[in-house]
Amino acid sequence: MTATRKTLTPTDLSPFARALGHTLTDVTRLRGGSKKGVYRLTFQDRSTAVAYVWSPDEDLWDAGPADPRDPFSHASGLPLFTAAANRLAAAGVRAPRLLHADNTHTHLPADVALVEDLPGGSLEDLLNGDLPAVAKADALERMAALLDTLHACTGPRFGKVAVVDNGGSSYGGSCEAVVAERALSDLDELPARDPRAAAAHPQLAEAIRTLAAQVQPRAEPPALIHGELGPDHVRVTPDGDLALIDIEGLMYFDAEWEHVFLRQRFGHHYDALRTEDAERTEGLDEDRLRLYRLATHLSLVAGPLRLLDVGDFHDPEFMRGIAEHHLGLALSFLENAS
Repeated sequence: MTATRKTLTPTDLSPFARALGHTLTDVTRLRGGSKKGVYRLTFQDRSTAVAYVWSPDEDLWDAGPADPRDPFSHASGLPLFTAAANRLAAAGVRAPRLLHADNTHTHLPADVALVEDLPGGSLEDLLNGDLPAVAKADALERMAALLDTLHACTGPRFGKVAVVDNGGSSYGGSCEAVVAERALSDLDELPARDPRAAAAHPQLAEAIRTLAAQVQPRAEPPALIHGELGPDHVRVTPDGDLALIDIEGLMYFDAEWEHVFLRQRFGHHYDALRTEDAERTEGLDEDRLRLYRLATHLSLVAGPLRLLDVGDFHDPEFMRGIAEHHLGLALSFLENAS
């Protein structure tokens, strides 16, 4: 199990501030960042930046080395981040601007990136009523336009941007095959954790295989997707502009995978996101959506329970609640299918 994370200090991070020509006066750990440390750096001239620190000590998942050729492998690290940042910039989708990257491990035993600080809050804050200066309707319109721009970009093959844009290929024969295999793997973790999952294991495994068999091959190229695009992964600037964060999982994949996650995380706001992108969302494959919906439920049971096993998450009851909620949805999936 990963030990309690030690918050880095100005002494630890001062060398990276000096690389930008600044003197560091204060460091604050920011909320989130289960795969990396996220810190706001305040400089002597009162300007700020955000530091991302990728090290085993900062990764609550304790996942170890990951093979990026697996589209759903642990999405963490400077190479994935820089590849994603470059692809989003080329696509015209905003993310915090990269100011400095250091993979030398000279000052810390970790890869470090300094990025533009966007302190205006998240889209989740706005939708919860915590950013009254920005109109919700306008922000959702901008979010719909952002999705349209993002998903209009395509790649020659499915997989992580860092792999595909460097000419590589991912494991698996298709997006749906990779999702089905991952869902079965997540399902196999659950019987030892919960008697309800143990009892339903045969039916859930059969449902995954049946849904996967119903998906027809797709000729269209895979779309550029964030992969875990909830409102907490969108920053809102004071002027209402939107920027994506936690971008290391950026990949070319079926847009249906993104839309299943969007529907879950945006709730009743999801319909507003379909408006700008109506032509594309009307073309979503219902068979893929059904398979991906069940797979996502199982992932959101196995993932949180896995994190609680190996990590030091600050709110374990929150994670248990996510797992319980999605186990219920997976089991109700069977009831609705019968």
